[in-house]
Amino acid sequence: MKIAMPVNDKSMKASISDTFGRTQFFLIYNTESKDCLYVDNSAAASQGGAGIKAAQLVIDHKVEALLTPQCGENAVKVLQPGGVRIYKTTYISVMDNIVAFSKGELALIDHIYGGGQGGFHGGHGGR
Repeated sequence: MKIAMPVNDKSMKASISDTFGRTQFFLIYNTESKDCLYVDNSAAASQGGAGIKAAQLVIDHKVEALLTPQCGENAVKVLQPGGVRIYKTTYISVMDNIVAFSKGELALIDHIYGGGQGGFHGGHGGR
């Protein structure tokens, strides 16, 4: 299974980025082969619609699960119909989140929070 994570650096020692749409890089990780691919997020510099563009980038890499601390409503509207399941990260490090995901310890985000910020932004705990 391919999973994606927004990361701050092109390293397995990197930390998870606090942002999805404006992260500099995505780590695409194959849980079966353990192969890693780091993808530059061209959406990071977008004036608008960064979340939507980043979501399409994830889908284009045939990712089945996204591990992220937050994700905007518009990105979710692209990811979910694209077959990407979204999980809330609970750790700062990439490896800790991969281990937690493989053990089934990360919560699946299957609904969109309403309100001022929309999506999965801010204040919902975890990382």
